[in-house]
Amino acid sequence: MRQDQHRFTIHTHGKALYEFTDEVADWLAETGIESGMLTLFCRHTSASLLINENAASAVQRDLLRWLDKAVPEGNHYEHDSEGPDDMPAHIRTMLTGASLNVPVGGGRMLLGTWQGLYLAEHRSASHSREIIAHIIGE
Repeated sequence: MRQDQHRFTIHTHGKALYEFTDEVADWLAETGIESGMLTLFCRHTSASLLINENAASAVQRDLLRWLDKAVPEGNHYEHDSEGPDDMPAHIRTMLTGASLNVPVGGGRMLLGTWQGLYLAEHRSASHSREIIAHIIGE
């Protein structure tokens, strides 16, 4: 068994979904690992990771609108140290998750035809987000 690890930095510009599938695919190819399991972990409590459709941009817009309706901003949260989007960002992260597992075969991620990897930025301000990638396999 072999392993490799990499840290990706994604610069965000407010609430949005930021696709990073190609960056992970390029790094994975460099590892030379053909078969195994890829784990991705977001090192933040107000951003999360998603696997979702990457063909129709309406999907991303609909997801963001749904999250805004499901977890609205407002003054009804006790935790608001960094503003009105602070606690809603934490809840959205809890709902969507901080880690993903993706099987690897033939030296590439075994994602479906229309699947892509996304960082979901849940804060209004710009941030630099770190994602740790770890591959174990042969």
